[in-house]
Amino acid sequence: MAILATDGLTGLLKGRVVERGGAGYDEARALFNGMIDKRPAAVAYCTDEQDVAAALRFATERGLRVAVRGGGHNGAGLGSVDDGLVIDLSAMNSVTLDGPVTRVQGGARWQDVDRVTHESGVAVPAGIISTTGVGGLTLGGGIGHLTRGCGLTIDNVRAATMVLADGSVVQVDAEHEPDLFWAIRGGGGNFGVVTEFTFKTHPVSVVQAGPVLYDLADAADVLRWYREFMPAQPGALTGFFAFLTIPPGPPFPEELHLRPVCGVVWCYAGEDESPALREARSFGSPLLDGVAPVPLPAWNSAFDAIYPAGDQWYWRGEFVREIPDAAIEKHVAFGNDLPTWKSTMHLYPIDGAPSRVGSDETAWAYRDAVWAQVIVGVDPDPANAGLVRDWTVRYSDALKEHTLGTGYVNFQMQEEGDRVRAMYGGNYDRLAQVKAAYDPQNVFSVNQNIKPAA
Repeated sequence: MAILATDGLTGLLKGRVVERGGAGYDEARALFNGMIDKRPAAVAYCTDEQDVAAALRFATERGLRVAVRGGGHNGAGLGSVDDGLVIDLSAMNSVTLDGPVTRVQGGARWQDVDRVTHESGVAVPAGIISTTGVGGLTLGGGIGHLTRGCGLTIDNVRAATMVLADGSVVQVDAEHEPDLFWAIRGGGGNFGVVTEFTFKTHPVSVVQAGPVLYDLADAADVLRWYREFMPAQPGALTGFFAFLTIPPGPPFPEELHLRPVCGVVWCYAGEDESPALREARSFGSPLLDGVAPVPLPAWNSAFDAIYPAGDQWYWRGEFVREIPDAAIEKHVAFGNDLPTWKSTMHLYPIDGAPSRVGSDETAWAYRDAVWAQVIVGVDPDPANAGLVRDWTVRYSDALKEHTLGTGYVNFQMQEEGDRVRAMYGGNYDRLAQVKAAYDPQNVFSVNQNIKPAA
């Protein structure tokens, strides 16, 4: 009988281990992005820090590459690795509210957080899809509906528990391992396995939220108005501009199903409509105004059903400071040519609270950006993988001169070289020094990888 590279691992962990060829292997190795197919040697479902440490030591002793999987939502498939070991944290998903903070284990998803925090009328700033993993979104930065008023997700991290490459467990905050604490706030999964986060919470329970959608013929006018209107508004109001296709189901009117449109997806953090939101809804002649009071967990999960696991995904994200007329012209051209009904472009406003943090205060280096632009080609059919990839790349390349020349860590496929350096901007060299101190052998390399400084 052939000896497997992972023989002996099962006896070291309390959690289960699924090896290649074993029962449930195809389910265990499945990725959110159906475009990516990886075959790890094994998946280790860890139950605590000791399991994570044992799995790491096992992998390094045998020369196995390591991938860390939290919520399993990574668009680039970086929660898995061919022929290596996947450390899966999904069994570590508890959420505990403790006064003004919430402690969240590294395998939780944002729906787990929302369920607990909403009961007490508070929230942690997250993304826009509740099935997203807490760990991946947080370590890359974290932008979403509450960003302008409450900051990036990393701006709300107060502490973390981590398992380092050598298997040691450390507590990280502003006073303990301060360089590491700086690095994990925007540096991705380069420095260790975060098994628990401590987040500051905010008093947000009900939001006024929904899309205001316009005919594609109005796109240039809407985008010109939006670029001036949004930055002038208070932080409690946010809205991302989008090109999208109206989903073929409720709550959308049947006569609008599968109609390509543009619009702004609004969210005001408050029980009652604000003057700013009222002004926003009054612009132009919308095809649909879907703004209504919504419990925040319902709003954070509003797009979940549209984007289940298994679709074909290809995306690119950039930071943007200005939206000149020349950029609008290109946006309109590509927005009128969505390749599939799930494909989309979003411009997320990230001014406000994030801009009041210095670019060198966390690893997130683009505090002067006003928007984060993401272009996403999506379709369930593998036959359309090339179609959505080509559209995304052409659209992104066409807008490159109007961006800050970099990409958001969480809105990328796996990249290398100069593209990775650009993601971390002026903070890259310091991050490489921290990497050398905490992971000199680059054990955590399945990510937007920062090489250890020589």
